[in-house]
Amino acid sequence: MKSYIYVHTVSLDKGENHGIAWQARKELHKAVRKVLATSAKILRNPFADAFSTVDIEDHECAVWLLLRKSKSDDKTARLEAVREMSETHHWHDYQYRIIAQACDPKTLIGLARSKESDLRFFLLPPPLPCLKEDSSTEEELRQLLASLPQTELDECIQYFTSLALSESSQSLAAQKGGLWCFGGNGLPYAESFGEVPSATVEMFCLEAIVKHSEISTHCDKIEANGGLQLLQRLYRLHKDCPKVQRNIMRIIGNMALNEHLHSSIVRSGWVSIMAEAMKSHHIMEASHAARILANLDRETVQEKYQDGVYVLHPQYRTSQPIKADVLFIHGLMGAAFKTWRQQDSEQAVIEKPTEDEDRYTTCWPKTWLAKDCPALRIISVEYDTSLSDWRARCPMERRSIAFRSNELLRKLRAAGVGDRPVVWISHSMGGLLVKKMLLEASKKPEMSTVINNTRGIIFYSVPHHGSHLAEYSVNVRYLLFPSLEVKELSKDSPALKKLQDDFLELAKDKNFQVLNFVETLPTYIGSMIKLHVVPVESADLGIGDLIPVDVNHLNICKPKKKDAFLYQRTLQFIRETLAKDLEN
Repeated sequence: MKSYIYVHTVSLDKGENHGIAWQARKELHKAVRKVLATSAKILRNPFADAFSTVDIEDHECAVWLLLRKSKSDDKTARLEAVREMSETHHWHDYQYRIIAQACDPKTLIGLARSKESDLRFFLLPPPLPCLKEDSSTEEELRQLLASLPQTELDECIQYFTSLALSESSQSLAAQKGGLWCFGGNGLPYAESFGEVPSATVEMFCLEAIVKHSEISTHCDKIEANGGLQLLQRLYRLHKDCPKVQRNIMRIIGNMALNEHLHSSIVRSGWVSIMAEAMKSHHIMEASHAARILANLDRETVQEKYQDGVYVLHPQYRTSQPIKADVLFIHGLMGAAFKTWRQQDSEQAVIEKPTEDEDRYTTCWPKTWLAKDCPALRIISVEYDTSLSDWRARCPMERRSIAFRSNELLRKLRAAGVGDRPVVWISHSMGGLLVKKMLLEASKKPEMSTVINNTRGIIFYSVPHHGSHLAEYSVNVRYLLFPSLEVKELSKDSPALKKLQDDFLELAKDKNFQVLNFVETLPTYIGSMIKLHVVPVESADLGIGDLIPVDVNHLNICKPKKKDAFLYQRTLQFIRETLAKDLEN
């Protein structure tokens, strides 16, 4: 057993004391004597034994008792020990360090997932290996990507892999923005043909590795080739670049789905890093960390959270019984967090169309709904979408609503969706995905619990009968080439009509409770164009209340404040729909 030795600062003047070496020896001898006496007494003898023969303070006994309790064969005792540790705030530094060095991985992960835990429970990550001579992090990242198998890959993973490996930093900045986010949350303008956003080789490599990390055997290769340490180096280097850090956390979160890699993830120091990230005031950072730690925590979590599935509440271990799930599904070009932020002022949206991290610090499902309904598990889903072929991340990608619904349904079932009563909340095209998922679930016996436990659905401006968006023709400055997903929203789309007819029949048969909101104001694009994206008649599902709201398409799911009608009516629907379930 090893332990930190803390020495009080003293003067180096030998006339005043015996010198630093003498002080160190004295503290060392005293610490060794205490450790040997305490461990011999506590770790080898029964709990009930008295400690009167051991020359230590009562609070010293508590540390070692909790350590032993945390390694008990009784799961309840282990969980109680972690809770007691996390609620302790009066220990000396060295006592926290004793726990940090002597606890097992289960205890460490439990402490990281305990809201009140002191960060002194977590040791600094081990020193990273030196870079190879004449190498760089960028080059080593490319080598890691090149070492991964090229089997079991879809066309888009192959595309990202080849792009990241073959292109230089200068030529990687070749992707342009689209006109506008249908169901999204900003108004990114199409840039002139001579201007393109910057990108780096590292970012493209990371995006490719994210896709590779969805395959278990590729995760093994990432770990075997030093990926955990290399990604940690990049994480530190890019502390001021949240997008890079989030991609890295996505990879670690995917690797954590594989239990045989847990010990490697813990040894490399990622638990300590995520324990700190969990306490971040940035919701996205904390939620990515929460996903990693939940996937590592097999003591209290049975579900597995795959890429794009984020628990907004509860993110820590809790004694609060969870009685129902509320799921948030965004629309085209939306995201798991920014779609559900508070409403921006119109001027801010027009003047600052870019993704500014500081503007997305509020997520009302996490900050309001979790407090108003603490017995809910609140999940937000993120998936990649394209408004136009021009903006498409992968030119080979042609993902229909049907494809995405099957992909999301599989991920949500792995997260335990269907095991409890469910309310679905969707914006724009996200509502079409919800309808398609429920239809698909109704056809699969293994998904029957998803249907049987669905209590209700909220649709925020969902184009049940299509949108004119795909038919708009605009000048070259606002060029738009509709993607497959947007084309499916055409008013004359046979697939959309069949989806509407089939879902309406299912909803009536299963008695789903439904609430529809629809915008009444047009959405302005710059100073020249305004679009009424989802007209009232298209947002009418045919069942449930249809409530027009004087906002535009982007703000229909963004209440201005907590007492705003949008939020209060949403909260009322959730409480009424789940009333019996929340009472039990």
